[in-house]
Amino acid sequence: MHVTTTRKVGRASRFAARLRRFERDRSGLALIEFAISLPVVMALGCYGAETANLVLMNERINQIGLSLADNASRVGNMQSDNSSQLREIDINDALTSARIQGSRWNVTQNGRITLSSLEEHDGKQYIRWQRCLGLKKGANYDSHYGFATADSGIQPWPAAPGTQVTGMGDANAVVTAPPGSGVMFVEINYDYQPIIGATWVPSTTMLMHYNSVFVVRDKRAFSQIFNPSPEATRYTCDRYTAT
Repeated sequence: MHVTTTRKVGRASRFAARLRRFERDRSGLALIEFAISLPVVMALGCYGAETANLVLMNERINQIGLSLADNASRVGNMQSDNSSQLREIDINDALTSARIQGSRWNVTQNGRITLSSLEEHDGKQYIRWQRCLGLKKGANYDSHYGFATADSGIQPWPAAPGTQVTGMGDANAVVTAPPGSGVMFVEINYDYQPIIGATWVPSTTMLMHYNSVFVVRDKRAFSQIFNPSPEATRYTCDRYTAT
């Protein structure tokens, strides 16, 4: 009977010693902490990466719009009287430049570019003509500030004069053309493409919208868009194409 009691006490003592060693053991603590914190770290990392890409994409779209407006304000065929005739091929070159600039991010596949010529005639503002590039269609992607018909601008003024407006742009940033001149107004509407997932992007930022404006730089002949033979394709806004 005495022997049995001694064995029980010995076993209890060894078990207590093991518990004390287990209590002092810290070898797996880092792994446990990592397992607990991993979801938080991953969430913050995904959110940070997506936010950074969103900021960069906004800057890219802005720069594409600025470049297009700048290019469109400069192009044209110089005449002997130092005036410049804007041709369809000149507009196409400017749009092609924008398409190539945004090709890495599929801007014309996932968005819509609208180039408008806002001109002043007899104290009134007109969207004289518009040219578009991009597959997206609908109220979110087509021009927010007015539409010119497909035949506007291809005949000498005042035939098919375009659409009379008070100006173009958002309510707090309306743009008007200088007297006897015009501005190139570029509008880009683009569906942001997440690199990780839409879960990490606020829904209000998924559709990017940017306007860019440049005053026509040279002595442009605003009577019409010229299209000498061989005629170039007219990228009128009733067409929806990525190239």
